[in-house]
Amino acid sequence: MAKVIWEHSALIVLFDYVENARLEFGASTAKRWQKERKDAEWSLEHYPTSHTPEQLLRLKKKLYRGRHLMNRRFKLIYYYDEVEDTVHIVDIWDTRMNPKALARRIKS
Repeated sequence: MAKVIWEHSALIVLFDYVENARLEFGASTAKRWQKERKDAEWSLEHYPTSHTPEQLLRLKKKLYRGRHLMNRRFKLIYYYDEVEDTVHIVDIWDTRMNPKALARRIKS
């Protein structure tokens, strides 16, 4: 079972999205975010390579993958380190944003 590690910047984005959801749509939406986060972590722990490679990041050094959240409106962007058996979540991307913005946000 892989260990899931959240990059600090991804956690900040997650907390911002959850807080905005709470303020705009209420506590039940924020709770749904938290449940989907936990479900995503479980999925990544058990099946880290099951999600498709992120085509917008195909030119990067690492093989980034994306897992949809919240009715496909957001994607968890991550890479899997097979040697250390770790999943590194590096971003949560709002899929309504300009696709070029994702490539700029991911450094390597």
